Amino acid sequence: MVTQANPATTSCTATAESVMIRDSMSAVPRIFAMPLTFLTGKPATGQRPLRLTPGIHLAAATVSVLIGLSLSWVAMAGGGWWLLLIVGWAMTLHGARNARMMVYHQAAHRNMWARPRRDQVVGRIVAGVLLVQDFSRYSTEHVLDHHAVHHMTVRDPTVQAFLIGLGLRPGMTRREMWRRLIVHKLLSPTFHLSFLIGRIQSYFAPASWRQRLLTLTVYGAVIALAVRFDAWVFLLVAWVLPMTFFYQVSNTLRLCVKHTFPSPAATERRGRGYFASLTNAILIGERAPDREVSGRLRRLRGWARWWLRMLTVHLPVRYLVLTGDTVVHDFHHRHPMSREWADYIFARQADIDAGHRGWPPYREIWGLVPAINLVFESLSRADPQEYDRARIPEVSGRSVFSAFDD
Repeated sequence: MVTQANPATTSCTATAESVMIRDSMSAVPRIFAMPLTFLTGKPATGQRPLRLTPGIHLAAATVSVLIGLSLSWVAMAGGGWWLLLIVGWAMTLHGARNARMMVYHQAAHRNMWARPRRDQVVGRIVAGVLLVQDFSRYSTEHVLDHHAVHHMTVRDPTVQAFLIGLGLRPGMTRREMWRRLIVHKLLSPTFHLSFLIGRIQSYFAPASWRQRLLTLTVYGAVIALAVRFDAWVFLLVAWVLPMTFFYQVSNTLRLCVKHTFPSPAATERRGRGYFASLTNAILIGERAPDREVSGRLRRLRGWARWWLRMLTVHLPVRYLVLTGDTVVHDFHHRHPMSREWADYIFARQADIDAGHRGWPPYREIWGLVPAINLVFESLSRADPQEYDRARIPEVSGRSVFSAFDD
């Protein structure tokens, strides 16, 4: 079934309607075919894959951060080059989020290169650079509490982040949830400070003394160099700001689309059908203008509006919030140890084309806001006794903000 809220947003199963939305974009020049695939999260019909590798994702994330920092340096040295500084922030944040959402995540599953020692080393480096939850603790908790039988129960860090970190609960209206998210969280200095302290605690508290000493030594050296060369303003503006406020906004918005809450009517809480129902692909973009529209001026207006929305609405969402493979997170929950993860978009499409063996059809929703609405509505309808935040201490001693790092 397809529901059309407006021309920019469509919720549907991964069937003909979703294919039509993506294939409507084939009217643009062919040079944009692959960029549109990575923007939307869905290939065009018959499109050939790129064959990406884990190493490419690691290199791309690293290069993005380095270029972002370089652009920020040039912008600040030039004085008043705010547009270039914004680009630098965006590239730094994009690289950091890709490192977190793909490299660190796959390493935690021991699936980055499927070489435990190498995966562990890169996971620990990413955790130290970004100051997110200790890699070993995250790896254990993520696999045990976010996957398998505890998925979307009060033991799941995603659920804990909603109930405690965001203060959302069953029975709240969607409007109340949006207000709490934006006013009381994303725009709240107290929330961001608590989030940052939680990140630091979740990294240092479980770490060995050697790991703590090494991390403190590296950060101390960076700060000392910044002071020595009078670059402390650059450090604050180009690195600390993107890695705190911007990073945490991106992280929180991403949290709000990851998984839906089960319906109280879902008494059978096991099996592939049940677990598949808790995760949707979040595709980015909208249907291109109809080629059959009459009138040159109407066609020009339609295409101008489409390009404007794709570049100013959908591209920032994809680049800064739904980074990496997060648009097709449903494929990961069906095949968490797939060695095809690096080609995430095409691997998912190949699974659809093969009949998603043993699993129900994939589900897709187009647009960040409709995806958040879907999750909020599922929480609003959820069982208030099952998702009572008072139950969380009984099943978990996890730090609230470490739960955001799932």
